[in-house]
Amino acid sequence: MATSAGAGPSTSRAFSRRISRAPTMMDPTPDDPADSELVPSSLTPIVPILRVANEVQEKNPRVAYLCRFHAFEKAHKMDPTSKGRGVRQFKTYLLHRLEREEEETQLLVERNDSREIQKFYQKFYENNIKEGQHTKKPTEMAKNYQIATVLYDVLKTVVPPKKVEALTEEYAKEVEKKRKQFEHYNILPFNTLGIKSPIMELPEIKAAIQALRRVENLPMPRNRLTPSSPDDNSIMLEDRDKPVTDILDWLSSIFGFQKGNVANQREHLVMLLANLDVRDKNLDEYAQTLQLSDHTVTDLKNKIFENYLSWCDYLHCKHNLKIPQGADKQQLELLYIGLYLLIWGEASNVRFMPECLCYIFHNMIRSNMKGNLVVTPEFCWDWCLNVDFHQELMKPHDLTHGLCHCSIFRLCTRMGDNPLLLTFP
Repeated sequence: MATSAGAGPSTSRAFSRRISRAPTMMDPTPDDPADSELVPSSLTPIVPILRVANEVQEKNPRVAYLCRFHAFEKAHKMDPTSKGRGVRQFKTYLLHRLEREEEETQLLVERNDSREIQKFYQKFYENNIKEGQHTKKPTEMAKNYQIATVLYDVLKTVVPPKKVEALTEEYAKEVEKKRKQFEHYNILPFNTLGIKSPIMELPEIKAAIQALRRVENLPMPRNRLTPSSPDDNSIMLEDRDKPVTDILDWLSSIFGFQKGNVANQREHLVMLLANLDVRDKNLDEYAQTLQLSDHTVTDLKNKIFENYLSWCDYLHCKHNLKIPQGADKQQLELLYIGLYLLIWGEASNVRFMPECLCYIFHNMIRSNMKGNLVVTPEFCWDWCLNVDFHQELMKPHDLTHGLCHCSIFRLCTRMGDNPLLLTFP
């Protein structure tokens, strides 16, 4: 039976059998739909694990069983009391399937589970990643890297750390290093290597990307390294710069926006800039200088912040879209646009209350900034709240008088402002 690292077989098995069984789902049959499609919405993080289990089922049923067992353990940790909608039924279904597959696959194991999954992981890497990088399409390679990542996560729960083979660790490091090159994308493949997509060769796309990647004069966010234990003297306590690739990445490191949101808004902003810039240009102009026109970013800023400026006028307050003398105007405008798009992308239902978005943006950029904006290294962004944007600002937490009071009201309190400014008549 599969076990977590450091736990004996009997402990893990007892853990599985303690899950209460509800007679609301019949035993699985070969004609059942894929179990990854039955996952309740509260357990979505285990979907990739079950998809990998379905993918490797024919090649190695035992490894597929280990993946499902790992998914079951993870689901139980996420919802131990099965309070979520459909969780108890799903756990019962998966438990029945695991009991059946344990008996069926135990006879197929040549060695123990630890040796079995390591052998499969190494073969999968060699056949599908090492050899496939020159023969497979990017979409296939993206899928293979995702499978390899999940397999290694499962492997770490089955194999004790001291028994992980050096070759397995080497392959895992290679997967971790290169998988970003094959991440899924909507339109623009930013990270792929080798033959570039034709859309990435368009001059207007190159000009937009180049404008976003001008971050040299921005103060880099810093990481403080800490020892893993009180007695660990292997590293010295010091601050180090976080790696930043473009303006949106920089904003994310400051405000804690989610990775998927940043990727989506990066493509969104590049396409907006490229489409606006190419309207009054031809290829000859791009051949002379691969830069956005002076008015492109300004026109986009005026369009995006039209409602925000109207909100400020209605409340008779000054807007915070300030361009200090001597500042890099284009870079600062891109920072404003990028911040607004990231707020919008992560605002959930709050985006249907435009005055809320205006208020959040207004306070996140208001003049708590010291020094000249984006001009000198001494410049400091004091509007950094040191919070996770989604968890701290966007999480609903109270219902009062029929209104949904989001965490923005906590932000209002922290900033010393009046929440009543949020409302329109």
